[in-house]
Amino acid sequence: MPSTAEFAETAALIGDPARANMLIALLDGRALTATELARVAGITPQTASGHLAHLTGAGLLAMTRQGRHHYHRLASADVARMLESIMSVTAVRQVTPARPRRTVTGPRDAALRRARTCYDHLAGQLAVAMADRMIARGEIELSADGGALSERGAMFLSGLGVDLAAARADVLRRGGARIFCRPCLDWSERRPHIAGAVGAAMSRTWFAQGWLRRLEESRAVTLTRSGEMALGKAFELRLGEAVP
Repeated sequence: MPSTAEFAETAALIGDPARANMLIALLDGRALTATELARVAGITPQTASGHLAHLTGAGLLAMTRQGRHHYHRLASADVARMLESIMSVTAVRQVTPARPRRTVTGPRDAALRRARTCYDHLAGQLAVAMADRMIARGEIELSADGGALSERGAMFLSGLGVDLAAARADVLRRGGARIFCRPCLDWSERRPHIAGAVGAAMSRTWFAQGWLRRLEESRAVTLTRSGEMALGKAFELRLGEAVP
């Protein structure tokens, strides 16, 4: 169990606005250079390098060298979950408690609310709608205790090209550090979407099939025309309504 001092050190690292901006920029699972992260944080590359060294030393980031470039990414899915949890808590704070107002959860950007990446899996209204449909059809179970993919669910996802064998192999290769199927409380929807190796495999497939496309310099993703047709049919969703 970490000491109080270690807990406070991690909290302090995340609490710096520049570091927080860099960490949030990496929530889509991609790796970025110090220069790219400096631009996100609004600081010089030299200052960014110092911040990145502290975050890497604390185990929040991992760094990979490729040629002349150093690429930084979140060290693990646990770090991504921690950041999403903090964002969920801060999103529901009331500025004026004496005057109740409608609580707006998650990002104000409509594109981020609609569909975005949450580390290595899909989040937002689209992801929650998919999870809801699979739950209703008995293809998956998501609860506070975890998640389970039924035989029917496995057949459904395999039929869409999701490589579940590779997902299981990933779990075994990581020796229990990776969960096969689990719920992830959606930051904006406050209901679960699908995470774990299954969620990551689904997301990889949607991108590989050309059904989803990333928006430049954003965690937001958008459905392509072929994705709207294929995923709408497969999940029995009228995406114009499910994803306003």
